[in-house]
Amino acid sequence: MFTTVLIANRGEIALRVARTCRELGVRTVAVYSTADRDSAVVRFADESVHIGPPPSRASYLHIPAIIEAARRTGAEAIHPGYGFLSENPDFAEVCEDEGIVFVGPPASVMQKLGDKAVARALMVEAGLPLLPGSTEAIDTVTEAQALADDIGYPVIIKAAAGGGGRGMRIVRSGEEFARAYRETRLDAQAVFNDGRVYVERYLESARHVEIQVLVDRYRNAVHLGARDCSVQRRHQKLVEESPPPGLPDTLIAEMGAAAVRASLAVGYVGAGTFEFLVDTENRYYFMEVNCRLQVEHPVTEMVTRLDLVAEQLRVAAGEPLALTQADVVLGGHALECRINAEDPTRGFAPAPATVTEFGAPGGPFVRVDTHLYSGYKIPSAYDSLLAKVVVWGPDRAVAIARMHAALGELTVRGPGVATTADFLREVLDNPLFREGKHDTSLVGDMLFGGAR
Repeated sequence: MFTTVLIANRGEIALRVARTCRELGVRTVAVYSTADRDSAVVRFADESVHIGPPPSRASYLHIPAIIEAARRTGAEAIHPGYGFLSENPDFAEVCEDEGIVFVGPPASVMQKLGDKAVARALMVEAGLPLLPGSTEAIDTVTEAQALADDIGYPVIIKAAAGGGGRGMRIVRSGEEFARAYRETRLDAQAVFNDGRVYVERYLESARHVEIQVLVDRYRNAVHLGARDCSVQRRHQKLVEESPPPGLPDTLIAEMGAAAVRASLAVGYVGAGTFEFLVDTENRYYFMEVNCRLQVEHPVTEMVTRLDLVAEQLRVAAGEPLALTQADVVLGGHALECRINAEDPTRGFAPAPATVTEFGAPGGPFVRVDTHLYSGYKIPSAYDSLLAKVVVWGPDRAVAIARMHAALGELTVRGPGVATTADFLREVLDNPLFREGKHDTSLVGDMLFGGAR
């Protein structure tokens, strides 16, 4: 195991990684921007290094500053968390050149899977089912519209370099296509510095289901069951749970085996997530691979009793997996609710402010991953995630009741402070959610009376 790990991230995930490192006896280095100088992980870590001003491009995305921090502190490995540089193959390659272990898959694998169009082509070769669409980026609106007309509407245009629910547009008719294509390319260029897009059939009334995999350097691989992430706003997740309600165990096992097969086919190493859409007939279709730890990883930890960060670090340190697929036994039901500094009554607009009162819920089988404290100033420069409330129950009904109580107990107050907590309690009360019959249109239906 490593002696020192630098955590190239901020917020709750940086603190979460630091806690596992401490359990493993690994020294931690936190990096921080000026806006985060008083953050919880800076106080918790064994050492901290200032890497720049608040804008991400000048701090958390500034590769030279992070590498220099690793050099100065003697860090043997860098854990990127999620977001920022976690899926940046250039960063992984620089780490390799500098003799620093990147806790994640090889740069070459990230390069291929980070391009969503290329990833689709690779999954075809691995035998995974895909929705009709292109397996490479489409450069002209004429070619793209011809494909869309052939597939049939609705279709979705996606950024080839996209992620995090950004860089995509649903198109419901040929008349809308040319404008949507141009706008998606412009957005993709602005957000990802890569204007390439691809087209695939848009699946109505779909469920978003993902498979967590672990793969070591010696081609040992397992999947850790499935998560349902269908409660979303603007293609970004709000509630996740494991196992997915109503899905047959045989289907989950089939999806898991497919994800493991594809992982080995592309040379994956580390923790990764294969994302799928599941239709009303329980047919599943590959969407993308996330080459990093997911925000929702705690629900998998709760039902498997595994520490995924510890598994990541062990694999990165060259250790073989200590478990086989037969050792993976899931128990009970887990839910996660993301508490964002957003106002649902204003279209989930960000609400940066100062938290004057913070109280975390407690009780049996309640976990809160957060970097919040009373007096914390929510910065406007970063993602709005404040906390993740996670619960476990012996079954789904108990888990929902436990989550409802936990959200009611959560306190995040201050002038101008708004969070998603109350809205998430409404989600939990929704009859479709209660019955496990919801899909990705649930939030749009709740807010607008129709899928958005």
